Amino acid sequence: MPKKTIKVDEKPDTSFIPQRIPMPKKTYNVGVIGYGWAATAHIPAINACENAQVTAIYSSRPLDADALSKQYGGEITVYDDVKKMLKDDSLDVIDITSYPFQHKEQAVAAAKAGKHLIIEKPLALSLKDVYAIQRAVKKAGVQACVCFEVHYSSQFLATKAVINKKLLGSIHYGEIDYYHGVGPWYGQYRWNIRKEAGGSSLLSAGCHALDILRSLMGGEVESVMAYQTQSQHKAFQKYEYPTTSVTILKFADGRVGKTASVLDCLQPYYFHTHLVGSKGSLLDNKIHTEDLALNKNKWSELSMSMVDSGDVSDHPYQNQFEVYFENLAKGRAMPGTSLDEAVKTHELIFASDLSAERGEPVRITDVRKGRVA
Repeated sequence: MPKKTIKVDEKPDTSFIPQRIPMPKKTYNVGVIGYGWAATAHIPAINACENAQVTAIYSSRPLDADALSKQYGGEITVYDDVKKMLKDDSLDVIDITSYPFQHKEQAVAAAKAGKHLIIEKPLALSLKDVYAIQRAVKKAGVQACVCFEVHYSSQFLATKAVINKKLLGSIHYGEIDYYHGVGPWYGQYRWNIRKEAGGSSLLSAGCHALDILRSLMGGEVESVMAYQTQSQHKAFQKYEYPTTSVTILKFADGRVGKTASVLDCLQPYYFHTHLVGSKGSLLDNKIHTEDLALNKNKWSELSMSMVDSGDVSDHPYQNQFEVYFENLAKGRAMPGTSLDEAVKTHELIFASDLSAERGEPVRITDVRKGRVA
């Protein structure tokens, strides 16, 4: 059989090779400030959202843009200067995952630059700085989401559904407690032990529980009374503030709530929930309610995934961010974890810490009016 002659300038047939289909451009480009453990959880969650992608990262540490782009599947620009990053007109949203004591300066600057915001909790280490962020966001007309992502967990979506169905009736007492041993074995320990970085047990961690309690019970809190203590175990001796706090909330209508924040426990992570109402009670993933004619001597188990800290990997960031970007596209604040809602929780946090320090109840109206330091 005669051999076929191929000319050297003849292009080979490549029609059989599958062509890469370009990914559709997403609406929101996100720049991330800080590259610690929180950022490594936020970035995949944002990229998994239908309408957003991370295109820039700022870090005080040297980062390899090519390596990050390969790791996260899209072109990422690396910045070593926050001001330069905020001048990037291609960025629509800034995600702040830096240390809490840096949040105020970075959030205010981002808002002034016209960027929408995602801010890791806590918002700041003082109520003065929290209010400064709130003013800057309102003045700039941008939207902000605060990472109280537990709202979007299976456990609390199910709990909220139980409440909305009136299966518990009118809730007069609720307790949501946060147990998470943050010792030398945990990454956050390195900086969280410092008061100027972590702030307090409730501010650095237990804020998740207090925020959920406030949301589930609803209504206005009139005052708080708080107590603090600390484990004698050597693993927790480096903390510059008491690692356990208990906060009693008195609502304006007479209801009562309680949140414990325990960072010095030696046990598996546990997000304790107990709600007591006129028709029944809910205990973690178990329920008793008269409306379902259940055996009052036995709990009935609800099908839900319990909140599990893991090492951030189990946090429902993507669920929260999807809702944020959907509402951002509609020009409205997101439900549940908007900046204004988060500010209300922070008012309770700082009132609680002040109550423990003074040994007396603190009224929330006094905190808002600046009558207390």
